[in-house]
Amino acid sequence: MNNNYVVIMAGGIGSRFWPFSREKRPKQFQDILGVGRTMIQQTVDRFEGVCPKENIYIVTSKDYKEITKEQLPFLSDDQILLEPCRRNTAPCVAYAAYKIGKKDPDANIVVAPADHVILDVPEFQLRVEKALHYVATHDILITLGIRPNRPDTGYGYIQALNDERLEVLYKVKTFTEKPNEELARAFVLSGDFVWNAGIFVWNAKAIKKAIETHLQDVHQLFSSAEESFYTSSEEQKIDELYHQCRDISIDYGIMEHAENVYVMRTDFGWSDLGTWKSLYEQADKNQEENVLHGNVMSYETFNTIVKTPKDKLVVVQGLENYIVAEYDNVLMICEKDHEQRVKQFLANAKDQKGKEFV
Repeated sequence: MNNNYVVIMAGGIGSRFWPFSREKRPKQFQDILGVGRTMIQQTVDRFEGVCPKENIYIVTSKDYKEITKEQLPFLSDDQILLEPCRRNTAPCVAYAAYKIGKKDPDANIVVAPADHVILDVPEFQLRVEKALHYVATHDILITLGIRPNRPDTGYGYIQALNDERLEVLYKVKTFTEKPNEELARAFVLSGDFVWNAGIFVWNAKAIKKAIETHLQDVHQLFSSAEESFYTSSEEQKIDELYHQCRDISIDYGIMEHAENVYVMRTDFGWSDLGTWKSLYEQADKNQEENVLHGNVMSYETFNTIVKTPKDKLVVVQGLENYIVAEYDNVLMICEKDHEQRVKQFLANAKDQKGKEFV
C-alpha cells in the first residue's frame, strides 16, 4: 500500500455547470449534491485505505492553491501541484508521474478527476485495488470502463477485445469520443463497448515510458524538471515549461496509441456530473420528479431542477423540464433539453457583461 499513490485532477472550471461553477470557485470545490462535502473532498474520501494520505497529490490551477489547502488541510505544499496555465490532461499526468516517480520509482498511481460521482464506494475501491495489483506486476496502462445502461451521447466509449484479455482486463481496441445517438445505440447493443470514465491506473515506470514513446516533447520538458522537484525552484521551473507545453489530452496523446492499454469493465454507480442534466439524473427527486436544492416552493412544476441559495425564498410555477440556477450574481433559467447552450451563455456573459459574471 505504501507504493500506492493517488493523483486527483482538479484544475478545470466546469463551464457547463455555470452559473454555479465559477472561475473563482469551480464545481469541484462546491457541495453540488448537498451532502455536506465538496466534490474534491468526496473524491479524497473514497480513496481512504487505498493509499496513505501523504501519497495523495492534487493537480490544480495556481488560482486554487488556497481553496485546495482550505478544503484538504492534511496536504503538504509538495502534494499540491500547481499549473500556471491549462494545458489539458497529458501535461497534468506527466507532471504528477515524473514528480512521484522521482520520489518512488516503483509507484503505482491512480489518476482520477475531482468532480465525479461514485455511488458504490466499496466496489470502486475493490476495482481500484485490483487494478493497482496488476500494474505492480505488469507493464500495462489500465483505464476503468463503465458498463453502459443507455446510449448516452455525452460520454466517450472504449471498445474492448473480448478474446484478448488478462484475467479481468481486456485489451483496448478503439476509443471513440462522444458519438451520435445512432452510433451510441449500436455501441451499447454490441456489448463490446464501455463508457470512458477518465480514471486511469498505472505504474510510474510504465506511464513515463509511454510519454517518452508517444509524447517526446512532453517527456523532454518534464524530465528536464526532475532535479527541481521537491525543492524551492520547482514552481519557477514548472511555470517556464508549462508555457512551452502543448495542449493535449492523455487519451489522444497516449491511450489511443499505446499497445499495452487494457480496460477493466466496472459498474460502481458512476457519473461525471458534467452537466445540469447529469446532476438532475443523480439527485433525489420529489413526487413531481423535481430536484429542489435551496428554499424552494413549487407549483404545477415537473421534471425541473432548481438550485438556488438557501437564504432566498424561490417560488416557481408552471415549469416543466427546466433548469433554474442561481449563484452569487447570476440567475439562469434554461430549458433542460437546451443545456448544451450553457457554455454559450457563459461566453456571451463574459463578452457582453464582464468578467464578474464568469
